[in-house]
Amino acid sequence: MSPYALYLADLVAIVVLTFAVYLPRHRRRDLVVAFLAVNVGVLAVSAALAQSTIAAGLGLGLFGVLSIIRLRSTELSQHEVAYYFAALALGLIGGLGTTSLWLGVGLMAAIVAVIAVADSPRLLTRLRQQIVVVDRAIPDETALVAHLERLLGGQVHSATILRLDLVNDTTTVDVRYSVGIPTTTTADGAPSSGTAHAAMPEVTR
Repeated sequence: MSPYALYLADLVAIVVLTFAVYLPRHRRRDLVVAFLAVNVGVLAVSAALAQSTIAAGLGLGLFGVLSIIRLRSTELSQHEVAYYFAALALGLIGGLGTTSLWLGVGLMAAIVAVIAVADSPRLLTRLRQQIVVVDRAIPDETALVAHLERLLGGQVHSATILRLDLVNDTTTVDVRYSVGIPTTTTADGAPSSGTAHAAMPEVTR
């Protein structure tokens, strides 16, 4: 089997992953360059290792060290880490080669398809995560969740207090929630839909 077919398949896969999946969704140009460079670099080095007497395990270990250095050099979100390792995996599959061309192409297609589906904006569209700074110190978790639901207009699934500042009267909290307007209970026990209602004027006689 000619290795050039896998090289071509890798280039096609990384172009699809970068320009058809990542860029239209996230619009970050610097990572496009990073994904392409990582993929082509890993492809070249792994192809060279496959033709030499150096063990493939040593090459994979070096790639692991380099990937850790790269990830520590800048702040990446979790979905960007997934794209980064997908580009790395595509390069490894293309460079090291497999016993079958169709197996290699199938693995590359599976990686691209999984990333495309998992990062789809139509998947789990209601789930959100935010770091919220509340303009009051709320140590009670139940009261904090109720306040966040009214503030965000959604159902809070998790609220982790990152910092409780009693001096400046603020609470920093990591919130995981679903968008929507739930029916919650206010501090005085009255039901609330998450929106403020104007009080009806009192009629006097």
